[in-house]
Formats: sequence, structure tokens, C-alpha cells
Amino acid sequence: MKGKILLVVGIGIGYVLGTRAGREKYDQMKAAAQKLWNDPRVQKQVNNAEGFVKDKAPDVAEFLSDSAKKVVSQVSGSKAPARKAPAKASTAKSAAAK
Repeated sequence: MKGKILLVVGIGIGYVLGTRAGREKYDQMKAAAQKLWNDPRVQKQVNNAEGFVKDKAPDVAEFLSDSAKKVVSQVSGSKAPARKAPAKASTAKSAAAK
């Protein structure tokens, strides 16, 4: 119950602060985020990260594939699949036999 009350209070505070800030503050934050994202220094790092991922993706895929094959071979080669135990006679039949 305490958690629900805190949730409602948090929603109320967020609503009040949000309505006070209004659309103007939202637009200011959005403009600042876009300015940061479009900064040449940020875009340079984004391009560096994209290049790194493109270079390393085949190596990672091969490593994961080899590891998966190794795990499958260990699991399938180390022990046979578990078999179900034969079903036991129901307790009613065994009680009637006594």
C-alpha cells in the first residue's frame, strides 16, 4: 500500500512540475539535445564507434558461433538424453492387491 501511495504522489509531483514547465521548457531541452547530438565532436565519436562495430562484428559472430557449437557438442556428447522412468502402478491398484 505504501508503494502505491508513493507512486501516486510521484505522479502528482511530476504532473505539477511538468505543467509548470510547459511546452517551452520541453522545446528548450529538445533543442539542447539536438545541438549536442549534431556537434562535430560527438558525430566524430559516433562515426568511430560505427566503424569499430563494423570491423569487429564478423569476429564476434564467429566467436559466438564457435562457442555455441562447442557447448552443443559438450552437452550432446557428454550424456545421453534423460529417459522417463517407467510409470508406477497407481496407489489404488497396489492397495487393492494387498
